[in-house]
Amino acid sequence: MAVTGGSRDAPLVDRRAPSPAARSSRSTPGQPARRAPLPVWRRALSVVLWGVVAVCGLAYAVSLAVPIWFEAHDQRLLVVTSGSMAPVFDAGDAVVLRAITDESDLKVNQVISFWPTGSDELVTHRIVALQRIPETTPDKVTGRPVPKLDAAGNPKMRSYVITKGDANQYADVNATPVERVRGVVLAYHPGWGWVLDWAGSNVGRAVMLVPPLLALATLELLSVHDRHRSRAGRAETPAGDRRVDELLLD
Repeated sequence: MAVTGGSRDAPLVDRRAPSPAARSSRSTPGQPARRAPLPVWRRALSVVLWGVVAVCGLAYAVSLAVPIWFEAHDQRLLVVTSGSMAPVFDAGDAVVLRAITDESDLKVNQVISFWPTGSDELVTHRIVALQRIPETTPDKVTGRPVPKLDAAGNPKMRSYVITKGDANQYADVNATPVERVRGVVLAYHPGWGWVLDWAGSNVGRAVMLVPPLLALATLELLSVHDRHRSRAGRAETPAGDRRVDELLLD
């Protein structure tokens, strides 16, 4: 190879510009190496997984917050399970209940929830009458019911409500003592009952909790894979242009 304009013993300098690929693989001193962009499918998968976490997490938070909000305002949400009050509200709706503090809170035409005599299942019907009926007790001799008497010898009176479902033709068979009234219905929300029942069930909780947990686990695995790929890429990138041209000059 012939060289002109230089000394035979002078060192040779490679002045060839590095290729674009070599330039792109180098990092500026003091700056970290750039990460390769993620594929489109990888970015789309992350968006979907974070969407699952957000939607399911929000649904679970709302299912807990709604009943707590009503309880904080001294109210309760009850799920309607029959159509005896149609068309006012029907099975699958939810009613907002406020507890009573005194029997004077009860008025004719109010809709109330109560435990019928001899039953622990709540019923929601309308008051059609209020009555005070003497309390009775079995006679020790005949066994027949006789009025209870107070210390003054007067019959003890007890307050009862007569109730009826709006969709029923007749009033309820038994009168209900006011002590068994759970509360007065303030409002109702169509369709809330089905949602509340589902959210409180094992299936509902599983649907709201399992997918976001799996999504978070998948995101963590993807993050670990990305870090590993980034470290592997840096290990393969040369620290600089280490090419040396050795030219033998005659």
